[in-house]
Amino acid sequence: MDHSFFSKVKPCLITKSFVPENKETPIHFIANDIIGRKLFYRRNHFPYPHFTSSFYFLPISGSVNSPRTFSLQEIYSLPAKTIKVVLECAGNKRELFEPKVFGEQWGKGAMSQGIWKGVSLRTLLQYTGLMNSAREFVFEGYDYGQRPGSSQSISFSRSLPLKKALDPDTIIAYEYNDQPLPFKHGFPLRLIVPGWYGMASVKWLKKLTVIDHEFNGPFQADDYVYYPDKEIDTGKFSVTTMNVNSTIQFPLNMQLLRTGVYDIKGIAWTGEGNITKVEISLDDGQTWDLCRYTSASEKNSWVSWSYKWEVQKKGEYTLQSRATDSHGNVQPKKPLWNRKGYGFNAIDRIKVKVE
Repeated sequence: MDHSFFSKVKPCLITKSFVPENKETPIHFIANDIIGRKLFYRRNHFPYPHFTSSFYFLPISGSVNSPRTFSLQEIYSLPAKTIKVVLECAGNKRELFEPKVFGEQWGKGAMSQGIWKGVSLRTLLQYTGLMNSAREFVFEGYDYGQRPGSSQSISFSRSLPLKKALDPDTIIAYEYNDQPLPFKHGFPLRLIVPGWYGMASVKWLKKLTVIDHEFNGPFQADDYVYYPDKEIDTGKFSVTTMNVNSTIQFPLNMQLLRTGVYDIKGIAWTGEGNITKVEISLDDGQTWDLCRYTSASEKNSWVSWSYKWEVQKKGEYTLQSRATDSHGNVQPKKPLWNRKGYGFNAIDRIKVKVE
């Protein structure tokens, strides 16, 4: 069957809220591994920031030997690193949780992928050094506002532990897909933390502070925390690494089909290692077959997969996809339910009817 419509249609972002602007990537209509800036999902907690000056500097202070402020020109002149990275909102697929949870009801498109260019954080730290007491790196963005239920304005701030901050692939990015970083995605500088959910990749970087204690800002101590119990906080733990996951892009859920041959298509990704296996079930999970990759399985990026399905019998079918990564993580039948709705990664499941 000819699926050339993928290259002909002009999909647009799916709006979830206007202020702050939150929009999904039309992931079911994406045929490429690289998402252009116009279709890259947008996740904001506050309105877009306003810069009062064209001069931009990034200060690094705290538990460092030599505090320093870097100009954009200095950062541009340092050795650069380019990486292909999938970014996924921790709330991706939130609308699929049962029982339902409150929060932005993301479907399957709160994720995108592209090529980021910037400077490894560890390169900048060569100029400042680190004190022995250094424990975490706090990244503060220029975006600010009031959290629900609070009258106090705060900036969006997150921290990284020493090991993750010093990973060579953790970069301060200034380009996306060989173009200057778009304003709505963090211009002039944003953090990119491969393997972790998107909340870690702080946009519109204002400053970096190295601290000798655990950071307890509200976007780390209250939000982006798994709370497995609906009422109490017992058993809570931080949202960090992306779960192994997959999405069926074609056919669409509840689509009507005719008998014939179809290429079932989708993507799979993980925060640890790389995808080693994607399986498809055409009978609601009773049996599973291997899918073939249509793109390379690489660390930090998704793999595209397909499966040729010849269907001659009319009726209703439940299709499922299940991914496995190189650390042995497998998509579960049911997700870890948590009251804020993070990290949904249950086996992807759609229904179609063949007429």
